[in-house]
Amino acid sequence: MAQSGFKVFSSAAATGGTIRGISVPGASTMTRKQIDELTGMAQSLGAKGLVWIAVEDRNQGTDRYRSPIAKFLSAEELSSLTEALGAGNGDLLLIVADQRRVALDVLGRLRNHLGGALDLIDPEVMAYAWVVEPPLFEWNEDEDRWDASHHPFTAPMPGQEELLRSRPEEVKAEAYDIVCNGYELGSGSIRIHRREVQADVFRLMKYTDEEIEARFGHLLRAFEYGAPPHGGIAPGIDRWVMLLADEPNIREVIAFPKNQAGVDLMLGAPAPVDERQLRDLHLLHRQPVKPQA
Repeated sequence: MAQSGFKVFSSAAATGGTIRGISVPGASTMTRKQIDELTGMAQSLGAKGLVWIAVEDRNQGTDRYRSPIAKFLSAEELSSLTEALGAGNGDLLLIVADQRRVALDVLGRLRNHLGGALDLIDPEVMAYAWVVEPPLFEWNEDEDRWDASHHPFTAPMPGQEELLRSRPEEVKAEAYDIVCNGYELGSGSIRIHRREVQADVFRLMKYTDEEIEARFGHLLRAFEYGAPPHGGIAPGIDRWVMLLADEPNIREVIAFPKNQAGVDLMLGAPAPVDERQLRDLHLLHRQPVKPQA
């Protein structure tokens, strides 16, 4: 499922976000209606909009572009943008300026959509890649704090621990994912094993010292006794089987798939539990209270 011809570029935005773009080979002839549909898709995925530039002809100074923003850019700027994306005659540039996660997610989904729509995907190819050293944190605007990109126990890359207190946006995670044809097949990381590093991560996530002690004190005390560096990876064997079997949905290869209601049709689960079993487990079952009209 390799996609050929797509090029990507990125740039930091002055607002703290990012500017990302992809070049879609041979797509400059798309109609305005088709491009408007792509814009609508981008907005439905969370982007504020989608900038597009059709490279109609590049001919050493007499380049021709079709775009609603072309009049705001100089010939040199359009040429530099085209070169940055490795685009040529007949290609379509798609650009998103937004927060990093939004821009990456939207362009990634558009890339997969266009790869299928334009027949750029080779179904006979298994294209593998390792994703390494992702950012350790992502900024949460709603909560005005940093969130762990993977989970709060992921270790920073060696030598970057001091950046936790000064420039957390620059810290990379000692994490690694393996992907194939756009699907995550396995995810793992090295875990934090030092108390002061773990405490710094929790403080960045705006936990107070009291909350840290109440929720994670047992873990931090264990680190004081010399926990060794540790980590691992969890492979998704069922996802691998799905790709090898050329199935469109993971439910076709797992042993006991659930339907859309979350019911296992083979075993009839979930099933009612009698009161004796609930007592043995010290559980109390209460019917939900229906709100009054």
